[in-house]
Amino acid sequence: MTQTQNRVLDEIARMFTNAAGAAQGVRQEVETLVRSQAERLVADLNLVPREEFEVVRAMASLAREENEALKARIEALEAQLAKKPRAAKAASGEGEPA
Repeated sequence: MTQTQNRVLDEIARMFTNAAGAAQGVRQEVETLVRSQAERLVADLNLVPREEFEVVRAMASLAREENEALKARIEALEAQLAKKPRAAKAASGEGEPA
């Protein structure tokens, strides 16, 4: 009877082993399908890689700095131009009432 019980237990163990192997195969297949669907979804969204994003971000930061410098330069030049006509009018006497 012990031999019969061992045989039954061996069969049950073998069934569980086969079921575990089948479950592992199903899990791998599901993972592969989910991964491929996720990759397709990301490709359809037309997302940019992180490296490209960082490069564009750096370019935008540099452009912002250059714009600020140019803005300051324009304001300084406009201030100089605003002073010159007053000085020229004062020297020629145009700015004085008659």
